[in-house]
Amino acid sequence: QSPFVESGGSLVQPGGSLTLSCTFSGLRMQYHAVGWFRQAPGKEREGVACISESGKVANYAEAVKGRFLISRNNAQKTVYLLMDSLKPEDTAIYYCAGEVFAGEDYCPTTADPYRNWGQGTQVTVSS
Repeated sequence: QSPFVESGGSLVQPGGSLTLSCTFSGLRMQYHAVGWFRQAPGKEREGVACISESGKVANYAEAVKGRFLISRNNAQKTVYLLMDSLKPEDTAIYYCAGEVFAGEDYCPTTADPYRNWGQGTQVTVSS
């Protein structure tokens, strides 16, 4: 059972905006770097964005750079993904994942280093 749970996925029109939430139900959420990943039909899972333990470092996939913003609120035990100017190619199941890394300013956008995964939330961008 994963302590991370995603929410906020829905159907949205192209050009619209949507915010996803990743909530942590366990302890010591502040020690986790958190990444957002997505998987579209027929495609491999890809990294979308990540935010470091400190909150000072965020990395984005080139495809979403300038359109998506990741943020965290440790008091709320929640990491957000703010998505703007959505495109049909953003359609996917979105997952969040957390991991405790040694570096407080470190987060990768590759999936393998993360061991704690949510179950995903569906985002569909269509007119």
